[in-house]
Amino acid sequence: MGKVTLVGAGPGDPGLLTIKGRQAIMDADVVVYDRLVGPEILALMPEQAECIDVGKQSNHHPVPQWRINEILLEKAQEDKKVVRLKGGDCFLFGRGGEELELLAQHGIPFEVIPGITSALSVPAYAGIPVTHRDFTSSVHIITGHAKAGSTLDIDFDALVRHKGTLVFLMSVASTPMILDGLMQAGMSREVPAAMIERGTLPGQRKLVAQVGTLAQRMKEEGISSPAILIVGSVCGLSDDFDWFDSLPLHGVTVAVTRPKARAGTLTDRLRQLGADVISYPCIETQTIWPNMPVVEALASLDQYHWLVLTSPAGVEVLVQLLDAAEMDMRNLAHMKIAVIGAGTAKKLKEHGLRADYVPAVYDSVHLAEGLIRLVQEGERVLMLRAEIGTPELPELLAQACVAFEDVPVYRTLYQNGRSEEMAELLAQGAVDVVTFTSASTVQGFVESLPEGTDFTGFTALCIGPSTEKAAKAAGMRTLTAANATIDAMLTTLQEEYTK
Repeated sequence: MGKVTLVGAGPGDPGLLTIKGRQAIMDADVVVYDRLVGPEILALMPEQAECIDVGKQSNHHPVPQWRINEILLEKAQEDKKVVRLKGGDCFLFGRGGEELELLAQHGIPFEVIPGITSALSVPAYAGIPVTHRDFTSSVHIITGHAKAGSTLDIDFDALVRHKGTLVFLMSVASTPMILDGLMQAGMSREVPAAMIERGTLPGQRKLVAQVGTLAQRMKEEGISSPAILIVGSVCGLSDDFDWFDSLPLHGVTVAVTRPKARAGTLTDRLRQLGADVISYPCIETQTIWPNMPVVEALASLDQYHWLVLTSPAGVEVLVQLLDAAEMDMRNLAHMKIAVIGAGTAKKLKEHGLRADYVPAVYDSVHLAEGLIRLVQEGERVLMLRAEIGTPELPELLAQACVAFEDVPVYRTLYQNGRSEEMAELLAQGAVDVVTFTSASTVQGFVESLPEGTDFTGFTALCIGPSTEKAAKAAGMRTLTAANATIDAMLTTLQEEYTK
């Protein structure tokens, strides 16, 4: 028999998804999700998993609740591991209990993985502590959403009497009624209140006013769902405690084009700086196999004195090929290793080897110039790299009469299933920066998008000169890091947006 796991996806920031929730998503056979679950969390789903969008969001349920309950039951009865992915927490106004009732009636195993609720996290991202010993010792969480055909049923007198912080979820449309009800129950018009739109996300907007003025201010500012209402004296601390809106890249939308397996470091650090990150991996590496040239090269490693690797992907493919040949890193002990940059050197070090040579400038020209100085007469060089690599490296070595073999070990594929979505974002001017860590990522980005796409509406953040050259050839406006490292890219971007 299958199993259903209810997973709270949190308030929106993908970093707030719990470790246990993340693992459940990655192990799922079927994922049933609401529309407000963020795309970065949805990207964790296995490629082979069945994905069912039940489209559930405030005041819009294209798949009725009873049918969602049946879907969970049906998929579990097919012996599937089913994840029901819900925004926020499963049991806090999430109807998680209703979804378990049918499963319990049929004896279906289930598990609940709580999520971080927006009732606490969104105020925290807005600099509002929901409790503070100098202001209040209680917090009350109330739904501002009534069942269809009914009116709000809130005991405003009790809420005012308890004098705690009030957090209303799903309350954008009902905020004027809520504030009026609080004032009629005796709350002062001057009590601080706040409305937080798209909380914990880079597009978060915060409106702090008073109970008597907030409804009109919301109308003027055009606040829309998803948003939460907070009422209480702690809202007055927002300016002093606001850490999120002051992040250096807050409000900047950045698309990251690195391969999915290597995007983590750059993506995570951009988010830490406040950027809205869109993961758009548009290149994949595929090991070339069968591959007689590499078989012959590995069989005659003792004839080579230098090994050259030009990407972290090349390191990973080398490890795979050695293992397939029943060899390991010990077979490279007699060789010196040259790599193109810090990223490749780091990946090599993860497998227990240190690079003997890394050029000061991380590109093919400087790698070639270094090898020409270092390779002694009579020594041979083995280069393991992409099927279509930059031509400068072999050309310069040949001109200098350095003996080498250039063996392709992987090919680069250019593709992304979200190309239509990216094209639409570009057309809307919704992307500020696109990061490129190699010329191949530029090529992959361009080739993944429809012909005629306008590449002038964003800044291409490039890791080095060769990447910049490729971006400019595509008509992009460029910004290039001083050094070919992720650190330098981030520093350059921050400097650009703090001028």
